[in-house]
Amino acid sequence: MTTSKLIAIEASGMVGALIYTFSDTFWFSAVEGEVYAFSSAFTAVVFWLILKWEDHADEPHSDRWLVLIAYMTGLSIGVHLLNLLCIPAIVLVYYYKKVPHANLKGSLMALFLSFLVVVAVLYGVVPGIITVGGWFELFFVNTLGCPFNTGEIVYIICLVASVIWGIYETYNASEKNEKKQNIAFVLGFGMLGIPFFGYGWSAVITGIIILAILWFVLNYKRKKEVVTGVDQATGIEKKKMQLLPLISARIKNTALLCMLMLMIGYSSYALIVIRSSANPPMDQNSPEDIFTLGSYLSRDQYGDTPLLYGQAYTSQVALEADGNMCKPVTKEGAPVYQRKEKASADEKDSYFVVSHKNKYVYAQNMLFPRMHSSAHAQAYEDWMGGVEGNEVPYDRCGENMMVKVPTQMENIRFFLSYQCNFMYWRYFMWNFAGRQNDIQGNGEPEHGNWITGFPFIDNALYGDQSKMPDDLKANKGHNVFYCMPLILGLIGLFWQAWYTRKRKVIKNGVETEEILPVGIQQFWVVFFLFFMTGLAIVLYLNQTPMQPRERDYAYAGSFYAYAIWCGLGVLAIIDLLKQKMKISGTAVTAIVAVVTLLVPIQMASQTWDDHDRSGRYTCRDFGQNYLMSLQEKGNPIIFTNGDNDTFPLWYNQEVEGVGTDARVCNLSYLQTDWYIDQMMRPAYNSPSVPITWPRLDFCSGTNEYVSVQPEAKQQILDFYKQDPVNAKKQFGDEPFELKNILKYWVRSKNPDMHVIPTDTLYVTIDKEAVKKSGMMMASDTIPDKMVISLAGKNALYKGDLMMLEMLSQCNWTRPIYVALTVGQENYMNLGDNFVQEGLANRITPFTTNKPGAKNFDAEKTYHNIMTRFKFGNLKQKGLYIDETTMRMCYTHRRLLAQTALQLIADGKNQKAINILKKADVEIPAYNVTLDYMSGGLDMARGWLLTGQKAKGKEYVEAVWKNAHQYLDYYLSLTNDRFLQSQNDCIRQIMIMQSVCDVAGMVSPQLQKSYEKQLNALYTLYRGRGGSMPQGNQ
Repeated sequence: MTTSKLIAIEASGMVGALIYTFSDTFWFSAVEGEVYAFSSAFTAVVFWLILKWEDHADEPHSDRWLVLIAYMTGLSIGVHLLNLLCIPAIVLVYYYKKVPHANLKGSLMALFLSFLVVVAVLYGVVPGIITVGGWFELFFVNTLGCPFNTGEIVYIICLVASVIWGIYETYNASEKNEKKQNIAFVLGFGMLGIPFFGYGWSAVITGIIILAILWFVLNYKRKKEVVTGVDQATGIEKKKMQLLPLISARIKNTALLCMLMLMIGYSSYALIVIRSSANPPMDQNSPEDIFTLGSYLSRDQYGDTPLLYGQAYTSQVALEADGNMCKPVTKEGAPVYQRKEKASADEKDSYFVVSHKNKYVYAQNMLFPRMHSSAHAQAYEDWMGGVEGNEVPYDRCGENMMVKVPTQMENIRFFLSYQCNFMYWRYFMWNFAGRQNDIQGNGEPEHGNWITGFPFIDNALYGDQSKMPDDLKANKGHNVFYCMPLILGLIGLFWQAWYTRKRKVIKNGVETEEILPVGIQQFWVVFFLFFMTGLAIVLYLNQTPMQPRERDYAYAGSFYAYAIWCGLGVLAIIDLLKQKMKISGTAVTAIVAVVTLLVPIQMASQTWDDHDRSGRYTCRDFGQNYLMSLQEKGNPIIFTNGDNDTFPLWYNQEVEGVGTDARVCNLSYLQTDWYIDQMMRPAYNSPSVPITWPRLDFCSGTNEYVSVQPEAKQQILDFYKQDPVNAKKQFGDEPFELKNILKYWVRSKNPDMHVIPTDTLYVTIDKEAVKKSGMMMASDTIPDKMVISLAGKNALYKGDLMMLEMLSQCNWTRPIYVALTVGQENYMNLGDNFVQEGLANRITPFTTNKPGAKNFDAEKTYHNIMTRFKFGNLKQKGLYIDETTMRMCYTHRRLLAQTALQLIADGKNQKAINILKKADVEIPAYNVTLDYMSGGLDMARGWLLTGQKAKGKEYVEAVWKNAHQYLDYYLSLTNDRFLQSQNDCIRQIMIMQSVCDVAGMVSPQLQKSYEKQLNALYTLYRGRGGSMPQGNQ
């Protein structure tokens, strides 16, 4: 190898690797505590391994590389299923090596077989091991009366034995044991669960059919010409036709070894079961047996999404008449098994069917349904700019009506514009062209778009970028690559596809040159790696608008493939200089290498600051602040909702040992029986939560929701008047007391009584317990009863019932809080009883939303902020703060401003000044923008009310400037973009109006100046066709 070629190869590899290294998506995955970086490592390793096999394919023991790939694939299943999408590319490498002169037909057949392998692993092995293992477990436990887990143990032994037997028979292959080979292969294939798609008898029948086909293929023989020797006189090979199996013993042996390795890798899930059996404080899904592990692996809690055929977002559930009732049609799904709670120690272990995974049957369905979620109806309409649809008849139990369903063309348009363009190509361009900022976008011109760095392109796409507000211009996620990685990749892509190689051949005794299109085969390998880890995932995910976070991390494998083309772009430039311009040599190669290395260097200079997490401790400290908001004594309970509200708290308890006497209860999980089980166990230094229900009352399928029927209230009152003795015996002394409702109605042995017969619940107050509780007295007198209104509620779900159960049992001796960031829809109407203490709202017996009542404990919050809160080193200049962290910074600043204003109202100005100074130092404006949403205007009020006019004016001017810049930008947009941004304009106008009001506290002149500017901007806004703000109509 010449020096020039060595430099070219090394430069190509280095440029491709560094471009991927400094790409936004991969770097983000690398610094986040997620599985995607590890998944990317598996993708790279298995792709490297198949290329390693390609180099050694003609050697005797080359199959070991394939076996290692199977092992790595098995391990990767334990990390993320994304790695399975490398299989088509791997199969193509194998096919092209074995068939150098491959044609289109053969390539398509290889691709088809590769998809079958993906399906076999994804829908065969992964759920199949659980399916067959579940059959064994049910047979041994329910039929034979053995203890739990007996069937699982027997299954594992049989599975391993069958595969090892098959490996043994195929290794010692001969014509005599051919039948044994095939029996062992089919048995091992079946034991892995590969053919058993679905559940129940359908899975059995499907499995038998697939195994029968496999048996036929294994026993099928074809005539093939084989070499039997060489004629000694002439030196010509002797050949004859023989009847040989279609699948050779070597292929069967390799396949069984791959199955064994896949199984060993897959066994990493045993760690999940072992860990769960130890009952740790954090135990998602509690997968302690074969059935709960199956639910864990199939991600049942996330539901199903239609892919090829299914409902549209406007589709109505099919209905059928049932007597005088009209009920929805459901399709019975797989049974859900659970361990039976034993009545006595002598009772044998057994499983019972607690429910089925039923699905609603929809009356209107369509092919390839992309707009499918009824929960996102308005989002689909907004994204499409309105959906015309087709009117389709719908029979509502005899009542004929019309339902508007999107047309197939509208469906495809949404797929291309949103799912492909916005949710894939936008991310692709982030990594190879440039990124506008790190704020999640939902189609707005100022958030999360891709850019090039060339103003004439970016301005045409998103409006004049020079008019962007300062906080967006200074956003560290603003990265410009000037499309250099994109162009380099395109050069590499086309060069690889058209690359040819010449070789000398002798035809009819004449030496000639033959041109081999070797590049196109390599191109298809990389292309299918690119496609399967990119657009194929788009097809599978079928995403809805308004995703909770950006999803670029899901396509990291696709960007990895494109980075390969970026690296090949270096070789392409060198080759083009050599072939077309006749410029070559070591110096030229070195110059090209240096110049192209500038591409990843430019990327690193742009992406470094928004992937540098050094010095930032916000996640730890903000999570700790939630725990520090709780009362120091009494083993408090805090309800949280989302991941971002919960995981930092769990981290602090588990790793930092902070707040271990408190119990964090996630309302999203409280709907599940496994999580209620965990809440009923002690954790760290916290006792179990006060839930007294037997498990049978909250197990899966029981009390999932209970309807609220206030119309029954009067009947109950009449019953108490007519027959008070029997009424009290049946429903308790107080019919609408919370404890009695839960005991006599919700937990009744009569399923017909599983309702809430009122829309007003009561909790009798233990006044002495309230006085000792440490809570702020929100009013002068303690009420006799706490009133819980269920007005507007049609039903209470299991999580709601558990929340009420804790409230009924705690008797105010154990403080119960709701995190400040939990939405109102998640805690019924208990907000009427909240008293805020820092970042948590405490549930009290007082009605705090009435005049004269207090709902903010400023003294306790002041104490927490000044002595217990930490702020994650936000005062360090240049610290990177992403959008999610920034929202928490806003929450903290608003809390400090709110505390200051309350202290001022209480006449404690010095404490208010202390809080305002704390905010200035710990949450400085140079890292956290001073705007309306971040509490900037409330901070201004605080400063002004404490007589600090200069400081107040500084804040007022900062909030005004920010709103002014945003409104200026929206008004500079073209008509279509402007009309889309009307709501944003109105919001900024309302903010500026609020600033004008506060500016009057600084000086009348400043207020008049702002009002004049606002009037001019409002006139311009209305002149552009902007709608009037609601308050002005």
